[in-house]
Amino acid sequence: MSARTTTPWPLVALFTAGYLAAYLLPTTVGRLDAGLPLSATQAGAVGSVLLLSSASAGFLLASRVDRFGPRRLARAGLFLAAVGYGTAALSSAVPLVVAGAIVGGFGSGTATTVAATGIAGRRDPHRVTTLGLLGVSALAGALYLTIPRLGPAHGVPLAAIACASLLSLPLAGRLPAQAPAAHTRRAASPLPHRRSGLLLAAAMLFWSLAQNALWGVSGRIGLTQAGLTEVTVGAVFAVALGAGLLGVVGAGALGPRLGTGLPIGLGTALIAGCIALSSAATDLTSFAAGEIAWNTLYPVVLTYVIGLAASMDPRGRWAVLVGSASSLGTACGPLTGSLLSARAGYPAMGTVLAAGLLLVGVPMTLVALRPRRGTQIVEIPVPEMPVANHPVAPVPAAGGPFTDSPFTDLAVADSPFTDVPIVEISVAPAPALDSPFAKVPVTGFPLEAVPAQRDAYATAGPRHTAATVSAPGP
Repeated sequence: MSARTTTPWPLVALFTAGYLAAYLLPTTVGRLDAGLPLSATQAGAVGSVLLLSSASAGFLLASRVDRFGPRRLARAGLFLAAVGYGTAALSSAVPLVVAGAIVGGFGSGTATTVAATGIAGRRDPHRVTTLGLLGVSALAGALYLTIPRLGPAHGVPLAAIACASLLSLPLAGRLPAQAPAAHTRRAASPLPHRRSGLLLAAAMLFWSLAQNALWGVSGRIGLTQAGLTEVTVGAVFAVALGAGLLGVVGAGALGPRLGTGLPIGLGTALIAGCIALSSAATDLTSFAAGEIAWNTLYPVVLTYVIGLAASMDPRGRWAVLVGSASSLGTACGPLTGSLLSARAGYPAMGTVLAAGLLLVGVPMTLVALRPRRGTQIVEIPVPEMPVANHPVAPVPAAGGPFTDSPFTDLAVADSPFTDVPIVEISVAPAPALDSPFAKVPVTGFPLEAVPAQRDAYATAGPRHTAATVSAPGP
């Protein structure tokens, strides 16, 4: 029998709050450019600094979640995110905005680190990742429809991220205070699959850089090159994220049926085509088609990448490290997109990014296709059997009937076995046949069996004892 699987809503909420900053990156960078004395490149640099701070949290805390405890670390991360983004939203001074973005980004990275570690320890990490992507896509889509109607202030998207972090704090309190004992016992175990993990991490850095180089300037492509209004661009993003929800649902329904190599390899190639189409858009039709198709495919591939990283180490270390490398690429994305578009234009930028994405898709596919062998450690709970209703017989102490026993000198007064439950069974006489022991008499014991109490047994089943995130993205 298998243990009942429950939905880990605290991990889903933590995943959503940690990823939201990257999902709102286009409108955040655009409003920093319009509402503060910053150029487009400088606003992109602020977005990159925010995501770089988030990535640094993953690198620093990847192996320390067990030490600090998931609940304490999650609360600290959400608190830092709320304070940092709130400060950046309420201030119009550029140094305070940058400082708030750095603090808030570190808080978001801490939250995603705890979420990635917890997701890797679940029985089905792909399912939990799907739920997290559904949550952040739905919330970001709703915000893209709402933010343009709340005024042109630069702090509106930052305030939305701060509020999401505060709302996730109560659910973070339901996380375990300490990591499972099995995780602690294996705290010093070496990282498995080092070559595959390092190759996947390096590939994911450039994969996320290409994705978010376009995502960071998508708002400006729609406003300047396609000639759309902010409301229209926000509506396109909302529809695109809604299509991403359908993609995530489809990925969750497929699960591991297609393996991981085909979704990652083919999906990356299709995403490259979408990037080229979106970056060359000159009207609403081409812009919407590129963004919607891209956002439909991106979370599908992302769920499989997170599941792949989680399967390489059940303690979640590769999931966090690959996610942090991806966050590092995400952090460099807005600045890279701003520089490429400023020097070569949006269509040329899209061509370069699409070609690079095709190249890095090859090693990712090879890692996904490579067979991995690992030892799966499980715990089987052994229930305690109540013996209060069983007949018991005292074990004779020294000087009792068994005075000839060599164990009569043992002190049994304090032994935990002084009352031993007696279970009576029936032993039928065995046929003698032609055995040399045929003349040995066999004594039967016609005894009645004591029925077992079935309610004394709990449902037993293997449970994973080990502890994605992949990098934030559109």
